[in-house]
Amino acid sequence: MKELKRVEVMQMVEAGQLTGLQAAEILQLSLRHTRRLIAKYRRAGAKGLVHGNRGKKAHNQLETVLRERILHLARGPYVDYNDTHLTEVLAERYNIHISRATVRRLRRSQGLASPHKRKAGRHYQRRERKPKAGMLLQTDGSRHDWLEGRGPWLTLIAYIDDASNEVLGAVFREEEDAAGYFLGLWDIVSHKGCPAAIYTDLHTIFRSPKKQSLAQELKGEVARSQYGRLLSELGIELVHAHTPQAKGRIERLFGTLQDRLVKALREAGASSLEEANQVLAAYLPQYNRRFMVKPAQPGDVYCPFPQEADRKDYFCFKHQRKVANDNTISFDGKRLQIPPNRFRQSYAKAEVEVRQHLDGSLEICYQEHSLVTFQPAENVPLRVGKFTPKPQDVAAHKPEIVSKPKISIPKKPHKPAVNHPWRRYGKKMVES
Repeated sequence: MKELKRVEVMQMVEAGQLTGLQAAEILQLSLRHTRRLIAKYRRAGAKGLVHGNRGKKAHNQLETVLRERILHLARGPYVDYNDTHLTEVLAERYNIHISRATVRRLRRSQGLASPHKRKAGRHYQRRERKPKAGMLLQTDGSRHDWLEGRGPWLTLIAYIDDASNEVLGAVFREEEDAAGYFLGLWDIVSHKGCPAAIYTDLHTIFRSPKKQSLAQELKGEVARSQYGRLLSELGIELVHAHTPQAKGRIERLFGTLQDRLVKALREAGASSLEEANQVLAAYLPQYNRRFMVKPAQPGDVYCPFPQEADRKDYFCFKHQRKVANDNTISFDGKRLQIPPNRFRQSYAKAEVEVRQHLDGSLEICYQEHSLVTFQPAENVPLRVGKFTPKPQDVAAHKPEIVSKPKISIPKKPHKPAVNHPWRRYGKKMVES
């Protein structure tokens, strides 16, 4: 229609009904370009107004062989890759550098939709990133079929920096447990230092459901979980999120990893917890190179861990126990013996602290002095509040002798003898 309109205007210009300036106003073109069209019309007629590229092949059009190769890969091994991921894989592995829009257009032309369906989201107010690294870390766990049926379902526990999007610590666990969060934070404190704050959800791992005890109430303390106690000792602020959208960085991280890390595990053939952790350790640097952003301000606020302190004394589960008269404590249904030492011969009635370390060992301390350490039985995983010691570490007790219950036999009523004083007394009273 635009070209037919131009032909009609050119005919009116040739007939003298319109001037060049009037034709430019009708066609909404400059006067110079209108005069150029008039010259083409006078030289070649209506054909001169046809665009010169019509019918020609575009210089940026994909070759047929390359187009079929991309579609073959998109239908085959990368059928469940999203458009962005497939674009990056084509560039890294096959040296095919095309835009994401081109990949999307090719896949849609063959009816290959994106494997991820997105629903309309709710409106949330934006929270800007923290300006410096270490000001806020977000953490959570993701239960997923990471091994795609080659092994058990696993839970990925990860920490991400709010300012730089850097994944600082991550570990696969059989279940979401406090020990997994301890291990992830251990790596961060070892390499970076202590962050200023950590953002978590309302899981009981982070917030204890128990009410404060009388001793805590007198001290002005609140009931804390083992994780909350650890952050308090390290001087890290614990911030709770009341919605998943509040900690969107960690949620988006799991969405990306459930798409990309799953494929890395598949390509490595991982089928167990140990193999999955090995692949994860090798994959995280690649993820950080791709998705890290530069913080708004240079530097970080990580506080270095004191060199004179032992991280093992902080990253453990602490329980309070009262020593019995026979110098034993009860833990997980077992009686553990406390031997005499150079500090005291007996700890009966004393309040001791039981520390369950991440390696599974159990240490009994009294006033910051280590009394005895128990090693766990072989091939026993760490369970919070549970301990399976070696047989020789269990205190030996003599079996209690249980007496047989006495059977009470009802007695016959007592009948006084004939010469009983009471009988004689009664006989005298009758005679009188």
